[in-house]
Amino acid sequence: MNEDFISTVSHELRTPLTSIRGFSQTMLASWEKLDDESKKKFLKIIIEQSNRLINLVENMLSVTKLQETKEDLIYKEFDIKPVIETTCSIVKNQYPDKKFEIKIAENTPNILADKDKFQQIMMNLTENAAKYGDTNTTIKIQSKFSEEFVTLKVINEGIEIDKNDYEKIFTKFSRIDNPLTRKVQGSGLGLYITKNLVEKMGGKINVKSENHQTEFEVSMPCANIERQAKNAVSHFDN
Repeated sequence: MNEDFISTVSHELRTPLTSIRGFSQTMLASWEKLDDESKKKFLKIIIEQSNRLINLVENMLSVTKLQETKEDLIYKEFDIKPVIETTCSIVKNQYPDKKFEIKIAENTPNILADKDKFQQIMMNLTENAAKYGDTNTTIKIQSKFSEEFVTLKVINEGIEIDKNDYEKIFTKFSRIDNPLTRKVQGSGLGLYITKNLVEKMGGKINVKSENHQTEFEVSMPCANIERQAKNAVSHFDN
């Protein structure tokens, strides 16, 4: 498993590093000959590949932490709406062609989770929706809730996931192999990390893809459930 991890990561690191080095060398060697448009184009590629490298390293660190026997989770009660709005703003900056529609159900209760890890979950799902969604489409984020869970849906229009791949996409290094997904860069770690984080915090994640639309559904425990449990224990002790 470790050899497979190292081999895959080495391959994923090599591509952006080669691009960064190649375009940097070209700019240094031919600066006077390049027009402004070419310089901007090369710099944009360097920035894009640098961001890809940063995301890959962050995902590698996340996977390493997930494999440790103990991972520090700091549980807090918080409102999901500001986290989702911040996430959408960040992703919008990366994918300006996408629109975002956020519909949080009225009186949605707070959840109890690690806030940073929850934002990482939403970032992974929202980025995926933007990355694999059709150009100039709207990404929808909706919520509903029950007595136990707050459920969020991240919906995009674009590449469909075959039902046979529903479980596969949550495994390490897996990517759906078709002509459309091959055009999109990725390490195959994002959804693996997302599923593990969701389940570590007592949540559930599912996917449904049909009619040119993909929907990821995440359910996280309501904060009031935890309070009810504590009150019940306290009442029993008394």
